[in-house]
Amino acid sequence: MAVKQLNKRKKSLKTTLYLPLIALAYSASAESNTSPQDIYHITPGNSLWEEKSVEPRFYDAPYRVSLFNAQHGEDAARLLSQTKSIFGYGFAVIGVLALMPTSVTNWESSPDSLGSKWVNNVQDGPVWDRDDLYINVIGHGYFGGVYYQAARKSGYRQWDAFIYSSLMSTFYWEYGIEAFAEMPSIQDIVITPVIGWAYGEWALQSERDIWLNGGALWDSEVLGNTALFLLDPVDCIGRNINYVLGKDVIKAGTGYFTFQQSKLPYGDSVENQIGFTISYLYGSDDSPALPGISGKKYLSSYRSKRADPVDTRIIGFGVAAVYVNPDDAWGITDGYGYQWSLGLYFSKRFSSRLNYSWADLKYKYSNQDVRYENYGLDMQYYINTKSDFRPFFTAGVGEIMFDESVRQKNFQLNAGLGLHYKVHNNWAVQSAWRHYYSRKTKRNSHQLSLSLIYRFAKGE
Repeated sequence: MAVKQLNKRKKSLKTTLYLPLIALAYSASAESNTSPQDIYHITPGNSLWEEKSVEPRFYDAPYRVSLFNAQHGEDAARLLSQTKSIFGYGFAVIGVLALMPTSVTNWESSPDSLGSKWVNNVQDGPVWDRDDLYINVIGHGYFGGVYYQAARKSGYRQWDAFIYSSLMSTFYWEYGIEAFAEMPSIQDIVITPVIGWAYGEWALQSERDIWLNGGALWDSEVLGNTALFLLDPVDCIGRNINYVLGKDVIKAGTGYFTFQQSKLPYGDSVENQIGFTISYLYGSDDSPALPGISGKKYLSSYRSKRADPVDTRIIGFGVAAVYVNPDDAWGITDGYGYQWSLGLYFSKRFSSRLNYSWADLKYKYSNQDVRYENYGLDMQYYINTKSDFRPFFTAGVGEIMFDESVRQKNFQLNAGLGLHYKVHNNWAVQSAWRHYYSRKTKRNSHQLSLSLIYRFAKGE
């Protein structure tokens, strides 16, 4: 009963944390009916990575991180401005909530200060939380997409935007804002940036389509405005703050310079090439209009020059049936259960996944039901990668737990073997055997699994 009450309190708390951010964004969006011509309000975001001139050799190391070393025209000033905005909105909400009565926030009464609560939660975490699916996947995935778009709209490639989202969701949210209320969550640290990547890229492209349609969705400006707000509330707040103040307080340029050296067709000579790319308004007074801008609509100069080898296709989600064989010393029967996994398939050779397994088993001597849980971060190394049949080795770390009792959880190491079969670019079947060992209890367990894996976008 105590666990259920605690879970209910946490769900209510997360809703309390999210709603002020959403309400703030929507109220800002609703304020504006017209737009001046020269400020960020009329722009859908900065130029994209795909528009930039990038030498092919850059992709020789496709997972390099350029987030802190913008060399290809990325707008670092805009991203910094967006980051400051996100921090400002979040801590403003926390400050307001701290002044509210516990009947509103559902925060537990405690003699400890807000700072002491944060320190204790950070020290005690991270833990596997018990939030519902709509919170962990939909809620966290949505806000992960918001972080992701802040970087993508500043001209960064998908991988850098994912790294930015990972940093923001981990240190700003899990170990920042949310740690004032509860311990950081293991699965949220993974789910937020990974699902946020998939959602954020879709939202980015959807938003561009709406702008290119004159700001309308299904020929409705009201639906268009609502969709633009929902797809990226932070960007929406930024545009409206600039509109209210009449200047670009929150940065968002719409053009950029590029510079590269190009080898000439003779000898070893090279020439310097400078490029300038812009997005612009065009049209006559009779043209379809942006909301509040008579006779003009937005046109982007976007043209895809080459595909980035690192995009949402590396994301994989799996569901599985598992057979659990706990150590005899646990006094628990064997049995069947379920598993889900979420990971990144960096190449045909290497992947990394968060796995979570659960099964309803029984104690051998009392026949009472017991919930078995096993979660961990695993790495896979595949061989025979030119074939659709790929044996692999797997190893990782995690924890085992019974009846959702934190006191009964034990740290584990795991290792095993498996076979991966590619059925289609988007689909694969995978079987695996894993051996788990707890150094604390000196106990061993085993698990067999049969998984169906889906790869996002174009897949492998």
